[in-house]
Amino acid sequence: MARCIENNTIEIVPYECPPLQNITCANGKKPVLVYDEYHCCQQYVCDCECEGWGDPHYITFDGLYYSYQGNCTYILMEEITAKHHLKIYIDNVFCDPTEDVSCPRSITIAYGFQVVTLINHNLIGAPQLEVLKSGQKLKLPYAQQGIKIISSGINLIYEIPLLNVVVTFGMTGFSVNLPYQYFGSNTQGHCGTCNNNQADDCRLPTGELVENCAVMADYWPANDIYQPNCPTPPAVPTQVPEPPLEPTPCKPDSICDLLKSSVFAECHPLVSPDNFYRGCVFDSCHVSNPAVECTSLQTYAAACAQAGICIHWRNHTKICASDCPSDKVYKPCGPAEQPTCEDSADEPAVTFVTEGCFCPDGMKLFNKESGICVEKCGCLDPEGIPREFNEQFEYKCQDCICDEPTKTVICKPKTCPAPPTANCTDPGFVVVNQTNPADPCCYAYICQCNVNKCPVSSMNCPVGYKPVISVPEGKCCPQHTCGEFSLNFHSIKPGSSVPANACQDCTCSNEVDPKSGLFKIVCVFQQCKETLCTETMCPEFKWYQASLEWQTWSPPENMCEHYTCMRSGDTLTALSSHIICPVFQQSNCQPDTIQTAANGCCKICVEIDKACKLVSMTTHVSHHGCRSTEPVEMPYCEGSCNTFTKYSEAAAAMEHSCSCCKEMRSSNRTVDLLCLNGDKVKHTYLYVEECSCGQTECTTAAGLSARRKRRSTLL
Repeated sequence: MARCIENNTIEIVPYECPPLQNITCANGKKPVLVYDEYHCCQQYVCDCECEGWGDPHYITFDGLYYSYQGNCTYILMEEITAKHHLKIYIDNVFCDPTEDVSCPRSITIAYGFQVVTLINHNLIGAPQLEVLKSGQKLKLPYAQQGIKIISSGINLIYEIPLLNVVVTFGMTGFSVNLPYQYFGSNTQGHCGTCNNNQADDCRLPTGELVENCAVMADYWPANDIYQPNCPTPPAVPTQVPEPPLEPTPCKPDSICDLLKSSVFAECHPLVSPDNFYRGCVFDSCHVSNPAVECTSLQTYAAACAQAGICIHWRNHTKICASDCPSDKVYKPCGPAEQPTCEDSADEPAVTFVTEGCFCPDGMKLFNKESGICVEKCGCLDPEGIPREFNEQFEYKCQDCICDEPTKTVICKPKTCPAPPTANCTDPGFVVVNQTNPADPCCYAYICQCNVNKCPVSSMNCPVGYKPVISVPEGKCCPQHTCGEFSLNFHSIKPGSSVPANACQDCTCSNEVDPKSGLFKIVCVFQQCKETLCTETMCPEFKWYQASLEWQTWSPPENMCEHYTCMRSGDTLTALSSHIICPVFQQSNCQPDTIQTAANGCCKICVEIDKACKLVSMTTHVSHHGCRSTEPVEMPYCEGSCNTFTKYSEAAAAMEHSCSCCKEMRSSNRTVDLLCLNGDKVKHTYLYVEECSCGQTECTTAAGLSARRKRRSTLL
């Protein structure tokens, strides 16, 4: 060492390093070898790691365990003497409907002039993680002004590379890793003082020590962050007894015993499971949601991973399954910063290990922003599809190539061959330019029919004949011929009998109708005996009753027959008609849908192939210029329902009944959409699960409204 004496005299004093002394870390971590403040001698120290999980349980920097149920934002860690200007806050909220137990909802990290919040919007179930800076959502990965933030899908990882600071936060809780070299003996807050001494971890802001850290925690509210619901702690600390410890879980199906089982046996010599087991047992007895027990196992597994032991523990549970997208695989231990095609050998990578959703073996991320796994590096086309270098493809009528030197997609308009000229000689056909069916990107000339271009023609036909217009196959313009007047598809000539009502005799006369230019049809009523009408056709009436005239009825045993009595002088004539029903096949009907039509004669039903049913469909989802990379299931309702209009004797009016095929049970589903700029956004759509016929108003407005609703269902 050099020492200044006087008169610009410097004395060199030999400095002997003290011998290395092995130490035991109170937090169970392995000691690390670092240089002293003079960067001359080395010594063993214990790095600082603080953890919190569940409802919540804390392990301080020095390994002291305690539980605390505060519902406020607190100082998790701050420097006693500001050196690196790092401060970390924890926001705890009540998270159980039956008991006042709290869970960590977010962590706020203030470093330098940057304030960043890591937040989980879903405390029960799959995590919904987000990073906010000044109230604005950050796009990950983020790297600016000395900090890096990345996501593993299960955890968020915040890193200060210059100080070797790593903070993780996820559904289960948090961990704060600080090197002793920069923060030793200079921390306070919920995580205690990092000096390898548990005795001074329960330190108040005044410097006073209390025995119970759960008491200490009340005195660290984040006063510099607006929190209107935070209670004011008492002026003088009072000792609160520790809650009684349950020796075993309170629920028979608890997964806490896994912590001490052979599943984690390899980690037991390096990291003790005792504190994590205590937290798990507490959650089993005080939290109604059994999934909270997973947090103890996950936090212990993360501690084991930092010690170099990777454990596949989730396979041994039913309620702690991982939730990864289809293109990723779950790994209990993986690099927090996944390898990508854009990695540079000169750029230092995050060495922190975490569980998460990773690319399958043999694949890597295309880049940090896309989240797309590829086997070979290349380019992403405008739809987000990976392309290999020098791969040629077509996109929106452009010829594109993945250019290797620039690592970008270069496109130019597609070159189409000159279309052949169409020769349109038949009348009515004109040459038009339209999309080529064989190549939608190019055009072709074709002959198209335009009836306005057809020549005008007129034809006068003899009496008894009428013009017949037809368009031969392959032609455009109609051709005119004269055909005989026909009725019911039979040619009728003057003097011939014309088919008509069974009670009438009709013939085609020689007299020409001046209006139609056709021969008139002359009909006369058939004469029948009075007894035929009165006894056979009108058994309930007497023939001389005037009210019989124009009376219409049907025999009760045959509603398909209709009879009408007419008077001609003193003679009653019965006119009959018969309803012809369409072919009815009962096997084609839905059960319990057979009924008689409004005419009382024919049978109708809802046919099987037309009934309301759920139809499966897969399609790409597009929204605001973003599109799903793969088709998704989007079922819809299709079919007909029982609708009728018939006379109601009780109401003395026509009765209308309308029903439509629509969704009866549905749910919201979320799909990832990939945008042209590489962003991945979530979009929620309606997933139809069950269809049925539902009553609706028999009005035009209701019908239009129902159709709009169905269209919106399929968007």
